[in-house]
Amino acid sequence: MEQIAVSTAKPAAPRVRVILANPRGFCAGVRMAIDVVDQVLDVIDERPIYVFHEIVHNKHVVARLAGRGAVFVDELDQVPEGKIVVFSAHGVSPQVREHARQRNLTSIDATCPLVTKVHSEAVRYARQGYQILLVGHRNHQEIVGTSGEAPEATQVVESPGDITKLKIVDDSKLVYLTQTTLSTDDAGVIIDALKLAFPKIKSPPSEDICYATTNRQHAVRMIAPRCDAVVVVGSKNSSNSVRLTEIALNVGTPAILVDDVSELPDPLPWKGTGATITVMLTAGASAPEDLVAAICRRFVDRFAATLEQWDIVDEDVEFNLPATLKRMMTKKGIDPDSRRIRVVKTPISSDTYGATALTVSAGKARA
Repeated sequence: MEQIAVSTAKPAAPRVRVILANPRGFCAGVRMAIDVVDQVLDVIDERPIYVFHEIVHNKHVVARLAGRGAVFVDELDQVPEGKIVVFSAHGVSPQVREHARQRNLTSIDATCPLVTKVHSEAVRYARQGYQILLVGHRNHQEIVGTSGEAPEATQVVESPGDITKLKIVDDSKLVYLTQTTLSTDDAGVIIDALKLAFPKIKSPPSEDICYATTNRQHAVRMIAPRCDAVVVVGSKNSSNSVRLTEIALNVGTPAILVDDVSELPDPLPWKGTGATITVMLTAGASAPEDLVAAICRRFVDRFAATLEQWDIVDEDVEFNLPATLKRMMTKKGIDPDSRRIRVVKTPISSDTYGATALTVSAGKARA
């Protein structure tokens, strides 16, 4: 009988073209919050240093800081009296600040300045007699903190379905504010519904959704339709990372959210054009860039990937350190101005990413 040879060789892996979205990853507010904890650990000898809630919503960031001596707590009563506590990037209510004072805690405020802006708006409108309709996720730490600025005047709106449940005293004295990390698409649907229900409702003086959230979402909307798949780097409890994944799916591109390279599927579940799969790679505003680089190296090593960086928006943002930390630095003889936080575009090197990247300008990206 004739023997039929059966090949046991695996089919060749597809080539992969990776498009890195710029901007992606850390925004200035997240970078500031993480850097605040790092610098407190550098400047202060006592251990542990306490942080109220996760400093940002990323498990790798939290684990790294915990390894340096930070302890994350969900209740201020978990912090021994007289110790140092850092407030997370998401902000806290006045009630939390007062509780910290009563416990004689040294508070260092790492709240993102853009979140602080929304807090200030809530205070100002409440003092002017407005009812505040706060658009966002009811249990998100940012919403809890903002609501606490004017709890008697604030009602949270998570969806258009909540509008009929609102208790409105005077529809001519209404204003809406929004969580900074919302999807602009989702926020727009709710805001449109509010304006339809309450034509006299007042808008905030400037957009509440932060520049970084908007820019990262804009990049996904522009790039994802040209790709076979989208990979978003970020933790599952990161609101802005989840939104990036949802936006990609909304424009019709398969998308996954991964914490790190260990969650990247192999073999790849996507089909490309011919022998090449085009994958957009981006990251939520709380995801470290080294996690993105590790995924690039995997794509290069496993699938002979080429890397392109598509420049949609170039960010160059700088924030000051909190005043309490500045005073601590000054006492230690450290110039706080030498520690200012600046976020710019990340250079792509073959050593870190597995290959160098071709840069495509925003103009060509739109073509």
